[in-house]
Amino acid sequence: MCAQLAARGVPVRAAGRRANTGPGTVRFDWYDPGTYDDALSGADRVYLVPPLATSTPADVMLPVLEKARAAGVRRAVLLGSSAIPAGGPAVGQVHQALPALFEEWAVLRPSWFMQNFTGDHQHARTIREEGVIMTATGEGRVAFVDADDIAAVATHALTDAQAPNTDLVITGPEALSHADVAAVLTEVTGRTVTHHPLTYEDLRDRLAAARPYEFATMLADLERAIAEGAEDRTTDTVLRLTGRPPRSFRAHVERTGPR
Repeated sequence: MCAQLAARGVPVRAAGRRANTGPGTVRFDWYDPGTYDDALSGADRVYLVPPLATSTPADVMLPVLEKARAAGVRRAVLLGSSAIPAGGPAVGQVHQALPALFEEWAVLRPSWFMQNFTGDHQHARTIREEGVIMTATGEGRVAFVDADDIAAVATHALTDAQAPNTDLVITGPEALSHADVAAVLTEVTGRTVTHHPLTYEDLRDRLAAARPYEFATMLADLERAIAEGAEDRTTDTVLRLTGRPPRSFRAHVERTGPR
């Protein structure tokens, strides 16, 4: 997203735990108050990526956002999830609080990322190593979205003259089951990929082996919601804000898929 902002001539500062000391970067850690001032200095708009692996991000995010408002930030754009509305678990609590903190705001609620199957996500690793995708989603469908399309929407939400002042559900152009995803991967890459269904309990326990049990349960709950049809929808958000249609999953795999 920083590249897209820079291409529009917008001064941008990248702030993160692994930020280097190069131009336009600064170290920021939600859990380190000593990093807040440098990240907020001179900023009037912020893009918020919640801390990972916690089911209660509001505990650490809301105090920082109050500090940001006091420091002169007037617009905040939050990366949320299509599966979690305002007032819902995890980042939904931050979503609910955002309109009271900033006059200009937006909450991006993207569907599940296409990059989960082609990057360094657990799905991508099992695809490359075992030729399988393991989920508890059953035959439920998801309108997977390319991260580049999310970044394009975020760029507009941050820079357009009029802030959205709403939540924006961001999807790809079609809803696919994980069996459909496996079929596309097989066709495009020439490597056989299959969907291996798990029970809710099996998925929860697999996830809990590498992360806190409460967080693992929340992730398993999201997959159960997919199985029940919660993500079987598409929106026009990408086209409406950027003027171009979202990238399809097949086009994404053809461009960046596992080889």
